[in-house]
Amino acid sequence: MLFSLSAVLAVPAALAAAPEAPAPTAAPPAPALSAPPNPDYELGVAALKKKDSAAAAAAFERCVSALPACSWELGWARWLRRDWRGVVDAWSNLPADYPELKGSLSIAKGQLTAGELATELRRTAPATFVSAAPPGASVRLRAVGDLMIGTAFPAGYLPPNAGAGTFLDVSKALADADFTFGNLEGPLCDEDVESLKCKPDAKPGSCYAFRTPTAYASHYKAAGFDVMSTANNHASDFGEVCRDQTAAALDSQGILHSGRPGTVANFTRNGLRIALIGFHTSPSCHHLNDTEGAVALVSGLAAQNDVVIVSFHGGAEGSKAQHVPDGPEVFYGEDRGDLRRFSRAVIDAGADLVLGHGPHVLRGMEFYQKRLIVYSMGNFATYGRFNLTGPQAVSMIVDVTLAADGAFAAGRILGVVQVGEGVPTLDPSNEGAEVVRVLSAEDFPESGVTVAQDGTLGARNGSR
Repeated sequence: MLFSLSAVLAVPAALAAAPEAPAPTAAPPAPALSAPPNPDYELGVAALKKKDSAAAAAAFERCVSALPACSWELGWARWLRRDWRGVVDAWSNLPADYPELKGSLSIAKGQLTAGELATELRRTAPATFVSAAPPGASVRLRAVGDLMIGTAFPAGYLPPNAGAGTFLDVSKALADADFTFGNLEGPLCDEDVESLKCKPDAKPGSCYAFRTPTAYASHYKAAGFDVMSTANNHASDFGEVCRDQTAAALDSQGILHSGRPGTVANFTRNGLRIALIGFHTSPSCHHLNDTEGAVALVSGLAAQNDVVIVSFHGGAEGSKAQHVPDGPEVFYGEDRGDLRRFSRAVIDAGADLVLGHGPHVLRGMEFYQKRLIVYSMGNFATYGRFNLTGPQAVSMIVDVTLAADGAFAAGRILGVVQVGEGVPTLDPSNEGAEVVRVLSAEDFPESGVTVAQDGTLGARNGSR
C-alpha cells in the first residue's frame, strides 16, 4: 500500500527542468509586491539578495504589521531557512488568488508534510527492531531508469498501437524478480491542461513537457513494474491535476509509488518489510539537496523496515555527464545535487540500496558500508522526445539480491539498448555492462564495483 501521513499537495511545473534544456532554480526569486516605501521592506529585500535569511526575516516581520503585503517576502526569507511552517504561516496572510502563491505554497506545504512524516516515524519507532522475516530470507529486485513511453504534448509523439508493444522484448526479463522498479519520467494524464512549463510561444525544441495517457499505466503493469518513483523534474509538467491523475492511474494498476513529499511505497516480499522512497533535487519532491531532512526520513523508515531503498533523480544530463563528480553538480545553473554525499549519508542513516536516475546515461556503481549505490541507470523506455544518440541509447536492467539485513548479496547487469524512437530491446553484447565496468573503475578506484564478462557484480579490493 502507499503510506502517507496526510494528503500530499501538488507542485508547480515551473520548477521542473527539461532534459538538456535550461532549468529555473529550485526556489524562484522573490518578486516585490507593489507597495509604498517602507524602510523595513527595503532592509529585508537587501538581506534577501545577500541570502541573509535571519536579517531578512526579522525585517519583514517588522514590516508585516505596517504593510501586510510583506508576507510574500517574509515567506521567502523563511524558505531560505527551510522553515516550512513559517513559510505556510506567512503566505496564509496573502489573498488566495495571488498569482505566484498557488504553486509555491503547495511546495512549502509538501515539505511541511515530509517533515511531519519524519517526526511521526521517529515518534512511532520501536525501542528496537525485530524482523519477522524467516531465517535466511532475501529479496531480489530488478530496476531500470527513465520511463516515458509517449507524450500527447506536443502532438505527434505517441507510439503505434497506443504503446501496447513497447515492452514486448524486455517484459520477461523485467518480471523475473520479487519486484521491479522504474522511474516514471512525467505524468500520466488525460486532461488537456496548459503546461506550466512550456509557454504557447516557446520555440520548438526549447522546452520539454510530457503528458502520457493514463491508459498507458496498464502497459507498465503488464511489463512487470511493481513500484515507481515519481520524484523527478517532469512530475509537475502539467500541474496538480495531472499529478493527481498520475497517482490515480498507478493506484488503479496496483503500482506503488513515491516522490511527492510524505509518500513512501511500503510492501512485503518473502517476509521482509520493505520501504522505498524517492528523492529529487527540488522541494517539489522529497528534497535530495536537504541532506538533513533526507537522513531524518530514511532513519525513521529504517527503524520500522527490514530493507530501505532510496531512489534519487539528480545529476547533470547528457553524453558529457557519464562521470560522477566529487562534489555538487550544476546543470544550466541548477543545483543537481552532491550525489556521493547524499548517497552515503542515506546509507549511514539506514538505507540498504540507492538507485539513481536523471543523467539519461549510465554511470558507475560503488559499494559503501556493504551497500550498493547505482549512480545512474540511464534511459530505459523513452519514446519520441529523448535524445537517443550514442551513450544515451545504451541502458540496462540492474538485478540485485539483498540479504535479510539489507546487505548486498548478489548482482548482475542485463544489457538493453533503445531502438527506433525509443523502444527497449535486450542487448546480447551487454554494452551496458562494459560501460559500467569502465566508469566504476575510473570514478571509484577503491570502492567501485567490478563487472564480470557475464555482467555479474563483485567488489574491488574487498571494498564490500
